[in-house]
Amino acid sequence: MRSSLAPGIWFLRAFSRDSWFRGFTLVLTFLIYTCYHMSRKPISIVKSRLHQNCSELINPVNDTHSLNDTTWCSWSPFDKDDYKELLGAVDNAFLVAYAIGMFISGIFGERLPLRYYLSSGMLLSGLFTSLFGLGYFWNIHMLWYFVLIQICNGLVQTTGWPSVVTCVGNWFGKGKRGFIMGIWNSHTSVGNILGSLIAGVWVNHQWGLSFIVPGIITAIMGVTTFLFLIEYPEDVDCTPPQHHVSSEQDKDQDNAEDAGNSPYGHRDSSTETSASYSKEPGPEPAAISFLGALKIPGVIEFSLCLLFAKLVSYTFLYWLPLYIFNVAHFSAKEAGDLSTLFDVGGIIGGIMAGLISDYTNGRATTCCIMLILAAPMMFLYNYIGQNGITSSIVMLIICGILVNGPYALITTAVSADLGTHKSLKGNAKALSTVTAIIDGTGSIGAALGPLLAGLISPTGWNNVFYMLISADILACLLLCRLVYKEIVAWKAALGRSRGSSLALTHP
Repeated sequence: MRSSLAPGIWFLRAFSRDSWFRGFTLVLTFLIYTCYHMSRKPISIVKSRLHQNCSELINPVNDTHSLNDTTWCSWSPFDKDDYKELLGAVDNAFLVAYAIGMFISGIFGERLPLRYYLSSGMLLSGLFTSLFGLGYFWNIHMLWYFVLIQICNGLVQTTGWPSVVTCVGNWFGKGKRGFIMGIWNSHTSVGNILGSLIAGVWVNHQWGLSFIVPGIITAIMGVTTFLFLIEYPEDVDCTPPQHHVSSEQDKDQDNAEDAGNSPYGHRDSSTETSASYSKEPGPEPAAISFLGALKIPGVIEFSLCLLFAKLVSYTFLYWLPLYIFNVAHFSAKEAGDLSTLFDVGGIIGGIMAGLISDYTNGRATTCCIMLILAAPMMFLYNYIGQNGITSSIVMLIICGILVNGPYALITTAVSADLGTHKSLKGNAKALSTVTAIIDGTGSIGAALGPLLAGLISPTGWNNVFYMLISADILACLLLCRLVYKEIVAWKAALGRSRGSSLALTHP
C-alpha cells in the first residue's frame, strides 16, 4: 500500500512546490514592476505645481515679485508662458531615452543574469528618481538638470520590462497565459495609482518628496530582487512549463498555414508537442539576433500597433492630471487622485483582454475590438466627461478599460507568445529580445504622445483628443491582417467541428 501511494504523494508534493515557486515569482515580479511605474508617475502629478495660477494665494512677506505677477509660486524655469513645451521636453527626455534604450536592453537581458540586471536597474532608477526630487531641496532651477536626470532614468528603467516578462515567461506556459498575465499586468496601473497617491501627499507643500519617497521604495525593492529573484524553474528543481499547448484550433491554424491562413506564421510539426526537458546539462541555445527576432511572424504588426496604442496610453499617463486640473478646475491633489480611476479601468481592461483572448484564441481580434470601442469613448469623455463628478468617474474607468486593455495584452501575453513561438523550435532565448522590440517600438509612441500633447494643447484640448483618436484608429488598422487570419482559422475550426458532429450522427 505504501509503495502504491508513494508516487501520488510525490506528485502532490512536486505540484505544491512548483505552484508555490510560480506564485512567489509572480508576486515578486509584480512588485518589481509596480515600483518601476510608481517612480514614473510623480512627474504628471507635480506638473500642476510647477506651473500654477498664484493670484489666489497670499504673497509671502519680503517677496520680490510684483503684485501683478500670477506665477510667483511656480517653479522656475516652468513659470514662463512656454511651460507646456518645457514640461513636454522633460517628459520626452525620459521617453526618448527609454525607447532607444529598450532596443538595447533586450540584448543585454538575454546575455546577463536577470537577477543582477534587474536589481542594479532598480537601484539606479531609485537614485535618479530621488535626484529629480532633490532639485527642490537644492533649489535647482536649470532645465538641463531635470532633462539630464530624466534621460538617465529613462535608460536605466529599460532594465525592467524585458527582464520581468522573460522571468514570468520562464515560469508560465501558454495555457491561460493571457488571463494570468492580464492579472499580473495590473502592476502597471497599481504602480501608477500608488505613484499618484504618494506624490499627492506632498505636491502642494514639498513636491521634492513626491519623487524621493518612490525613489527610496524602488531602491529597497532592488535589494529585495537581488536577494530573492529566481530566474528559471530548473534553478530550484521545479518543472519547466509547456510553452505550446496542442488544441484542435492550433492544428487548424497549422494546417492552414501553407495557404497563408495562420496569424503567427509557420509552425513546424516537429515542435507540435512540448519539448522534453532534461535535468542533464546540454548545449546552451544561442541568443537570437535582432533581425532574427523581427522575422518571427506577427512581431512587426504587433510592434507597430503598440506604437500607437502606447502613444494614447502614455498621453493619458502624463497629461491627464493637468487636463483635469485645467478643464474641471480641481486642485492639484484632487486632479491627481481622480486620474487614478483611469488606471483602475486599466486593471479591469488588462484582465478582460487576457481572459477573452484565452477563450477565443484571438489576441489580435481582442485588441482590435477594444481599440474600435476606445475611439468614440475618448471623444465622449472630452465632451461630456467633465459635466459632473459622476460622469467623469464613469468615463475615466471605461476609457481606462478600452485604452489600456490592448496595450496590456500586447506587452504581456502576445510578447510571451511570440518570444516562445514554435518557429523558434524550442529556443526560448528570444523572449527578452522580442519583448524589447515590441515594447521598444511602443515606447517610440510613448515618447511621441506626450510631446505632441505638449505642442498641441496650447491650441486647445479638443485637438489633443483628435490626435489620440487618430492614433487609436491607426493602431486598429495595423492589426487587420492578423484579425483576418484569426477569423479564417476560426472558420476552419468551426467547419471541422461540424464535420465531426455530422460523422457522429451519421455513422
